Amino acid sequence: MNPRIAFVAAPVLTFTYGVIRILDNLDGSRGPGLAWTTGHLAFIGALAFFAMTFHEMRRLAGRGRLATGLASAGYIGITTLIAQFAIDIVVGFRSADHSAMGVLFDQVQAVPGVQQVIYDFGPLLFFVAQIGLVLQLAIQRRVKAWTPVLVIADVLVPFVEKDLMPLGAAFLLTSFLALARVSRASRLADGRHRVVEPAVPASAR
Repeated sequence: MNPRIAFVAAPVLTFTYGVIRILDNLDGSRGPGLAWTTGHLAFIGALAFFAMTFHEMRRLAGRGRLATGLASAGYIGITTLIAQFAIDIVVGFRSADHSAMGVLFDQVQAVPGVQQVIYDFGPLLFFVAQIGLVLQLAIQRRVKAWTPVLVIADVLVPFVEKDLMPLGAAFLLTSFLALARVSRASRLADGRHRVVEPAVPASAR
């Protein structure tokens, strides 16, 4: 898949999740129901595209040890977030109302290690990787200095108020559009390099 699609789809699906999340809470409680499930599926889709953006940012950064380590941490973070959202969906399906969801969540999080890995530490790796990779590209001057600022804003906004998630996603889309342009230019340059590179005769190999 064209990585530029991932740079657009990831923030758009995150925005979608944020909007559905707000709508789901209009009656005073979130889940269970269609909005709960649809919103969570949208964000799982976003996470799949985020994995592609991490792969592409690693390539743009030169595939060095730091970029590889950050991308790997990001993949772990994505895996834990997918697990978290999958749990949310299952809990929603198994619950008659919001109160019943709370009981099931307590049971899941009481399993040793689940709270720490799936809900606390694991997801942080996703955010660290996202910020770290964009900062590395900014230091390398592959992207403008404002690009990581918007990514950091997207990460911080939900911690201030989760209902502002669509605003954070808009920040992220702006920064990721810049990354998509860099990705396109880089791949075009690589393509031109391969075209003009002289063929080496078999006898000289």
